[in-house]
Amino acid sequence: MRELIQLALRAIRAQRLRSLLSMVGIAIGIASVILLTSIGEGTRRYIVNQFAQFGANIIAINPGKAETGGLPGAFGGSTNKLTLHDAEALRRIPGVEEMVPIAFAMARVEANGRGRSVFVYGVTPSVPDVWQWNVQLGGFWHSSDPWSGPAEAVLGPTLKRELFGQEPALGRFVRIAGGRFRVVGVMEPKGQMLGFDLNDAAWIPVARSMKLFNLDELGEIDLKYSASQNEERVVEAVRATLVERHRGKEDFTLVTQAGMLEVFDNIMNIVTTGVAAIAGISLLVGAIGILTMMWIAVGERTNEIGLIRSIGATRRQVEMVFLTEAAALASLGGMIGVGIGLGICALLRTAIPGLPVHTPPEFVVAAVAFSLATGLLSGVLPARRAASLDPVEALRAE
Repeated sequence: MRELIQLALRAIRAQRLRSLLSMVGIAIGIASVILLTSIGEGTRRYIVNQFAQFGANIIAINPGKAETGGLPGAFGGSTNKLTLHDAEALRRIPGVEEMVPIAFAMARVEANGRGRSVFVYGVTPSVPDVWQWNVQLGGFWHSSDPWSGPAEAVLGPTLKRELFGQEPALGRFVRIAGGRFRVVGVMEPKGQMLGFDLNDAAWIPVARSMKLFNLDELGEIDLKYSASQNEERVVEAVRATLVERHRGKEDFTLVTQAGMLEVFDNIMNIVTTGVAAIAGISLLVGAIGILTMMWIAVGERTNEIGLIRSIGATRRQVEMVFLTEAAALASLGGMIGVGIGLGICALLRTAIPGLPVHTPPEFVVAAVAFSLATGLLSGVLPARRAASLDPVEALRAE
C-alpha cells in the first residue's frame, strides 16, 4: 500500500496542473458541505440552547390559530381573546405547577435623568420559577393575584446599568410610559432569546401593564407542568379547557419545546437536502474530471502498463495502481475542500461574532471519507481499462 501511494503521488506531481484541475470539483463540493453544515449545526445548537435555558417543561399559549380559514366578523366568526380568566382556568389543570400570563409592549423607561425605550412585560411573580431565571438583587412583588399588583418593577441588568450606572437601583423610582414604579429587583444576566435582549427589559404586574398600555388581552400564557407528567396529556387538557371556554373554537396556538424543535428539525432537513444537492453536483463534476483524467492517463501510459505487466505484474496490481491514483486525487481534493471550508468558517466567526458556526469533527471525517469513495468510484473504469490491456500490444504502443 505504501508503494502504491508513492506511485500515485508521483503520477499526480508529474501532471500538476491537470491534477489540480481534477481536484477543483471535489474541493468545491466538500468546502460547500463543510461551510453549510457548519452553519446549520451551529444554528441548530443555538436554537436548542435558546429554548433549553428556559427549561423543558413549558407550554406557551398564543392567541390566534396558525391554520384558520374564512373571514372575520359575521362571515367567519370572531376570535376569542386570551384573558386572565383563561390563565386562571389553566392554572387549575392537574399537572400544571405554575403559570405566567404575559402582556407586553414597547415603552420608554425613565429614571435618574435618563431614558430608554425597551420591552416592558406584564407578568406575575412566578417568572423565576417558570422561566428558570433568578433575581440577582431584591425580588418580585409579593402579590400573586394577577388582577392586582403594586406599582413595582423589576429591571433587566442592562436597563438598570443604563439608567442608574453603578448606583443602587433598589428602592428608586422609574417612570414607565408615564406611570411611576418603585424598583424592587434586578434580574441576573440572561442574554438574548431569538433576537430579543432579555437583559434590556422591565417587568411589572400584568394587570397594571394591561391598563397602562390599554390592552384587553394577553399576548401569551406560559405554563410549567410537572416533569412526571406526560406532555401530550397536559397539552390535550390545556386544549380542551380553552376550547370549552372559547365556545368550541380552537382559536389559539399551543407551542411546546418539543414541537418547536420538531419544526426546526424539519427546516434543517430541507436545508440539508439543499446542501446535499449542491455538494452532489460539485462532486459529480469532480468525479467526471477525475475519470476523464485517469482515462487519458491510461492512454498516455500504455507502454508503461505493458512494461510492468511483462515483468510479472498481475491485472489486479495494475487495477490497484490506477484506483489508488484516483483515490489520492479525490482525497487530496477533499482535504483541500475541508481546509477551505474551515477557513471560511473561521473568517465568519471573526467577521460576524454572533453568527452560530460549529463544525463537528465527525463532519470533517465524513467529508474526507466521502471524497475518497468518490475517487474510488470514478477510477473503476480507467483501472479496468488499464488492467485489460494486452501486455504485448501495450509494449508496442508509442
